[in-house]
Amino acid sequence: MNSPRCHGHLIRHALIVGAGLLVAGCDRGILDPVGPVGSAEKTILINSTAIMLAIVIPTMIATVAFAWWFRRGNSKAEYRPDWEYSGAIEMVVWSIPAMTVMLLGGIAWIGSHELEPSKPLPAVADNRLTVEVVSLDWKWLFIYPDQGVATVNQLVVPAGVPVTYKLTSATVWNVFFVPQMGSMIYTMPRMTTQLNLQADRPGVYEGLSAHYSGQGFSGMGFKVHAVPDAQFAAWAAGQRGKGSALDGRAYAELSKPSSYVKPVTYGTVAPGLFDAIVANRAAQLHIPQTAPPSRQAPALPTGG
Repeated sequence: MNSPRCHGHLIRHALIVGAGLLVAGCDRGILDPVGPVGSAEKTILINSTAIMLAIVIPTMIATVAFAWWFRRGNSKAEYRPDWEYSGAIEMVVWSIPAMTVMLLGGIAWIGSHELEPSKPLPAVADNRLTVEVVSLDWKWLFIYPDQGVATVNQLVVPAGVPVTYKLTSATVWNVFFVPQMGSMIYTMPRMTTQLNLQADRPGVYEGLSAHYSGQGFSGMGFKVHAVPDAQFAAWAAGQRGKGSALDGRAYAELSKPSSYVKPVTYGTVAPGLFDAIVANRAAQLHIPQTAPPSRQAPALPTGG
């Protein structure tokens, strides 16, 4: 037979493990932002929750208090069978919810304008990066037009530098989302959307598709490697001109449905590829130079 002391140790151990799991769950996602957009969205979430709790908690307390006061054994509770109206009660039950709706609406209104996805983030000395994003079945293509390289299922960005994402879809609607960086946004065929995000510190962050898009949807995740600015420049320079070329023929092969695709890098990209994908004429693009077969992207820091 187990002793009470053993039971106490088991309960204490279970509580410690449970607390650890709760804390670990808060280390990632929207509650652990790494950029200005994610931090602002976390603030909106906390403020909205606090405003709603200002109604929920008093209501729960009042429910228990009324039930206790009007219990059968309380002789002080007055029964009023003809009571039907109280101006004070009407004011409370209508004014507080109305004020709550106005506060929540104000937060949503101000936040949606301040975090407008296409609004550029402040940059130091106009140090910015542009990445063109294409959602495929079922993988992500990232094109760096200024660096002349491209990657699949691996996004490399400089930490502390605002990044402008231009996004489209080669097939069906999808949603680009890096929870720790902030706002998600749709990718749509024959259309372009724009999103501005920034990672304030180096690390490896999870990216995903937030919109079901078919059989291989579960394998449509990618890693975001935020590295120091100098390391990003070295990475881009090291990939330029190496590996395979991403022209119309290579893109046609890449666009075939596949899931859980390992990261791949392209050292040469056909000029105007993103615009051609939007216009549905990517197959017409060609690069005269030949290049060796595609290879796996180089290793990047894995610390978060």
